Amino acid sequence: MPLIDLTTVAAASREAGKGLGAFNVVQLETAQVLVDAAAAAARPVVLQVSQNAVKYHGGHLAPIGRATIEVAKAAEIEAIVHLDHADDVELIREAVDLGFTSVMYDGSHLPFEQNLATTIEVVEFCHAAGVTVEAELGEVGGKDGVHAPGVRTDPDDAADFVAKTGVDLLAVAVGSSHAMTERSADLDLELIERMAATVPVPLVLHGSSGVSDAGMVAAIRAGMTKINVSTHLNVQFTAAVREYLTANPDAVDPRKYVAAGNQVVRAEVERLLGLYAA
Repeated sequence: MPLIDLTTVAAASREAGKGLGAFNVVQLETAQVLVDAAAAAARPVVLQVSQNAVKYHGGHLAPIGRATIEVAKAAEIEAIVHLDHADDVELIREAVDLGFTSVMYDGSHLPFEQNLATTIEVVEFCHAAGVTVEAELGEVGGKDGVHAPGVRTDPDDAADFVAKTGVDLLAVAVGSSHAMTERSADLDLELIERMAATVPVPLVLHGSSGVSDAGMVAAIRAGMTKINVSTHLNVQFTAAVREYLTANPDAVDPRKYVAAGNQVVRAEVERLLGLYAA
């Protein structure tokens, strides 16, 4: 299936009141697992390659990026290939040149005016290439290992930011935090409702790994659309690999223990996609 842009799929999900699952690609096998799970759930999926994943792959986007694009093209369902959490504008340009259909520019750590100016620059060249842009306003905690539930995005500031930049999706801080290994985040559902009523583009929830099933369903009903999950799947993958190696102490073939981890991830992604569409 040809690659599809995130703007179209996110708008349709928002209109239908359903969550759009976005999951991080760590290795090539991850991309295939995510596509297989989405096909089983009969739901679209966003395959995210983060700036940190690029660093993991030796600082080179092209190999994992091109491979993920090919997996998406071969998928039976709508698959979007998205550059996640990039604060490097040159990396964003490379992603656009490679054929990514969506990017996230993360200038949330910058002063507002600088974030605004750079986001406008990114939107201009991405839109000229037909590429969707997601941005972030209001720092989502956890990137430095600190859970910061007190940080919140102001709805009026968010609407102003979207109007001035022309971004297609906006990640907002509503109580979640990156890198949480326990699903204990307490989301501000009233704020999500106000944000959804004020901001004209689909909202993105980062740090969803720390949100319970019930919390996630409530967030989608309140107005969240794109749901980013990474750490939660990493926890499940690692536990399955540990279990396999404990049961098979003589195992040396990585295909076998990686497959054990991927099997668990596939099942969980399929379950989550069904949950988001409920």
